[in-house]
Amino acid sequence: MTGDLVVAVDCSTTAAKAVAVDAAGTVVAAATRPLATATPAVGFHEQDATAWYSATVGAVAEAVAALDDPARVAAVCLTHQRESFVLLDRAGAPLRPAILWVDSRAREEIAELGTPAVHATSGKPPDTTPALYKLAWLARHEPDHVAAAAAVADVQGYLALRLTGRLATSHASADTLGLFALAELDWSPELVALAGLRPDQLPALVAAGSPIADLTPEAAAALGLPGPVPLVAGIGDGQSAGLALGVAERGVAYLNLGTSMVCGVSCGEALTSPAFRTLVGVRPGDYVLETVLNAAAYLASWAVREFGAGDLAAVQAAAALLPPGAEGLLTLPYWNAAQTPYWDPAARGAVVGWHGRHTAAHLYRSVLEGVALELRLQLGELERATGTPVERLRAVGGGARSPLWTQIVADVTGREVAVMADGEVSAAGAALLGHVYLGHDGAALAWRSGHVVVPDRRATAAYDGLYEPYRRLYPALKDVMALLAVRA
Repeated sequence: MTGDLVVAVDCSTTAAKAVAVDAAGTVVAAATRPLATATPAVGFHEQDATAWYSATVGAVAEAVAALDDPARVAAVCLTHQRESFVLLDRAGAPLRPAILWVDSRAREEIAELGTPAVHATSGKPPDTTPALYKLAWLARHEPDHVAAAAAVADVQGYLALRLTGRLATSHASADTLGLFALAELDWSPELVALAGLRPDQLPALVAAGSPIADLTPEAAAALGLPGPVPLVAGIGDGQSAGLALGVAERGVAYLNLGTSMVCGVSCGEALTSPAFRTLVGVRPGDYVLETVLNAAAYLASWAVREFGAGDLAAVQAAAALLPPGAEGLLTLPYWNAAQTPYWDPAARGAVVGWHGRHTAAHLYRSVLEGVALELRLQLGELERATGTPVERLRAVGGGARSPLWTQIVADVTGREVAVMADGEVSAAGAALLGHVYLGHDGAALAWRSGHVVVPDRRATAAYDGLYEPYRRLYPALKDVMALLAVRA
């Protein structure tokens, strides 16, 4: 392999993004293809898995076409939305739409199967996100599909099958499905059986950063590459962002303000606690401890679309003029259930404190503040569980591009927020894995901060007074939410 470029692909919830990156970390070409999500019922979130492939091929082909010489591409590496999965027939075709990480249909299965033993084995507290419970839902409600499935694939596994002909994924990607034993770094027979699956339905496992297989000649041609190149095993988008952001440093956490909010720290042991979910890291013995909220930018976009006439610029400008606390409006951002530290699939969002002066801008600011207050709660629980303070945040995602939101996060948490200079940070982690596989110096692809947001101490003092009402809101509403959930 004589080329100097890695094409990194981030197949996320909303789009497939391809970036061609050289060994110095410079993005020389990039392209994006959108992905659509269907919501056929309350709590259901599905995608056409074939669109994962067509969007990936379209994005990569456009990026490759922009290069001066496509032969410069020496490897392709994937990162992807986590916990999402698809059932495949013997020909590798989807048997039904893929079910996404944000899908919350399996509340009954979570209550029935989500035991301390499952948490201890998988590192995942009972929650809507792991595929385990949604697979169990399928086994109960669509048993013919599960029985007929030749394979269950995460996003990387499906793309690897289409691109190389081999159904395989990395340990750090497989782990997020909730069927994986952290201690053994392998599929757990007990969890696989609990989900209603057979061991032969699961992808082969390879180490992150190692080759899955060469692209088939047909796939290489579709991508615009002159010959086969290796597909290097990537990792889930959260771990990939953390890799790019260098969070192996003590006291540093990555913060992804994307569709969901994910905050993670590196750890040298497989700790488990309700304060976080535990994930496999890049190398053996490395783990990632993550807090999560399944409605961040998703919720901000919803507020603008439904109450701000879709005019983001106007709503943001008006919200920026409001004082901390949005004049008494407080949002509990559990639109897609509660994750860290409550793990309550019946939890729902709430906005309290309405009065006649409130506008769409007040709601929008309150949403941004609610997500930041949730982060403050999560960081406190994470620090107590690990005994290690989180002193600095390195932020990425669509929300991190908002000066208003990053300032609110800094003010609410009282921590400096370094915003990553590169736009596609998960892809940057995949590019780093690809270049290390090629023998290039990974240090050249280390994180680069665009700017640092410093807390305004007066605003922090104001949010200190708001935090106690926020902390008490979910416990006060928990029983009411459970009553409402049965009617959803």
